[in-house]
Amino acid sequence: MEAATGLVEARRLHWRQPASALTLRRDGRRWTLWTVWVMVAFTAPSAALVALEPLASPIALIWSAHGWAVCRMQAGRASRSVVGIGSARSAARSARTRDGAELVALGLLGDLLDHRERELLRRTGLALQLGELGAWLIGEQGALLVRPGAGRVDSFCVRVAKVDGLPAADRVAHLLLALREDEAGFATVANLGFSGAPWRVRRRMPARERPALDAARAAARALGD
Repeated sequence: MEAATGLVEARRLHWRQPASALTLRRDGRRWTLWTVWVMVAFTAPSAALVALEPLASPIALIWSAHGWAVCRMQAGRASRSVVGIGSARSAARSARTRDGAELVALGLLGDLLDHRERELLRRTGLALQLGELGAWLIGEQGALLVRPGAGRVDSFCVRVAKVDGLPAADRVAHLLLALREDEAGFATVANLGFSGAPWRVRRRMPARERPALDAARAAARALGD
């Protein structure tokens, strides 16, 4: 009998369709349609209101702004799905972890990366990993996937179980190793929270983390060639 391979967590979610380039494209189209629907749902009534009563333009603009805000909040949630090591959010979660443990964990995480990825981790707090599905950026509680060609980025929320007191770098290392073991299983277990243009996510990311997304986009362009 052949032993089961891949992530145990992915096998437990047997009702989910395994992630692949095909399912990612399908989900991406759904997100695009959803975004278009939101914009139309808020813009079309505003245009009709102005056509009927030009003096109602301020109200129409406020209503249209709601649609823009909804799309902006979705991109903001994508930027928050990854938490870079050393960020303000990371520091708040690691307040109870001793500095010595953090340094040891960071050293072990660095051993898993090549020189360029290690330097990128030092500057941005995010770990870059190339896979068959694209270029991944791993944070403490989620990941960004830049598709080959760098035309779209997917945001995934996934956390390490029993993280209380676990150093931030250990959280990232756990997710990184899980991704390397079973990329499709990792994407299956993780919850997709956003799919759209990279610039929408980049403008909502902390300035410190933006170079990591730039590096992932450059790597994804090479994968698409």
